[in-house]
Amino acid sequence: MPLTTPAPPLRSGATRNRPDPIDFAPASPGHARPPVITSIQDRLEAFRKQDRVRAGSLIISVFGDAVVPRGGRIWLGSLIRLLAPLGLNERLVRTTVFRLARDEWLDSEPCGRRTDYLLTPSGQQRIEEASRRIYASTAQAWDRRWRLIVTVGELAAKDRERLRRALFWQGFGTLNGDCFVHPSAELISAFDALAGEGLGELLPKLKPLIAADAALGVAASDAELVDAAWNLERLAATYREFVARYQPALVQLRDGPGESDDERAFLLRVLLIHDYRRLLLRDPGLPDVLLASDWPGQQARLLCRELYRRLLAPSERHLDAHFQLADGHTPEASSRLLERFQGADPLGATG
Repeated sequence: MPLTTPAPPLRSGATRNRPDPIDFAPASPGHARPPVITSIQDRLEAFRKQDRVRAGSLIISVFGDAVVPRGGRIWLGSLIRLLAPLGLNERLVRTTVFRLARDEWLDSEPCGRRTDYLLTPSGQQRIEEASRRIYASTAQAWDRRWRLIVTVGELAAKDRERLRRALFWQGFGTLNGDCFVHPSAELISAFDALAGEGLGELLPKLKPLIAADAALGVAASDAELVDAAWNLERLAATYREFVARYQPALVQLRDGPGESDDERAFLLRVLLIHDYRRLLLRDPGLPDVLLASDWPGQQARLLCRELYRRLLAPSERHLDAHFQLADGHTPEASSRLLERFQGADPLGATG
């Protein structure tokens, strides 16, 4: 694998603060599997009965999916009312929002006796990065070159683990502990992100490279490199669980009148995007050519796209009726909302 094109240098001054990652992780393998879901209402009830709700990650999902298209801000009281039907009480929402503000995900802006909350610039950037993957209708093509970040010299064990975790969140796999690999990551952005997460002192010990395949017949294959750098079995299992969890709701909408009632459509849309976002945070975003032909992530993407499109109109009606700013105004949704999951229209194929 000869090295052909070095990555451009890191932009100067890349020291922006980034909020700590919100944990969207699925339950650990030791936890009981979710019950079989047979309807939209069953999915909502299953969520309400959870022993523990990661309220911070759920609220960030709501901001990215529902608040950003309406100007990026919402009155705290309105957010509390929107989430109450999912079993999140007022105290939990208030405490969680205050924590997100402390962690530099959210800013607050008082308006009389009320307060609007909006994403910070760093929170907005993280949401935009996630949204590009969440609402894409297809996986990106691959230029058949590998992006590498190689450690030069020794790193302390603590620094190596910090680096590994930071690059994991960016989708990089690991080869032998001192080489991090990805098929399509932007290396400048990767270095900027490391600097923004407080790892700037490690950058002089890292070498970014772009490698092309020499196509030698006796060399390891791309598939073998993927197997060595990532453990995709657990991710595949969680994708299958996602499909099993939401397929009954999609079938219900296909076989029924075509729409759920407005409130349930909004609540299911929140859970759908929240769960899908959790999966994508663990997914390195490999191009389809590097994955098995029956990779369950593709089925999950198609299911999420169609279900989201079916829920969009009734859920937006619910937001029109219940979304408020601190001044009492209800902002209209941006027309860009309709650009999500563009591509082949699944509704056209199913009638």
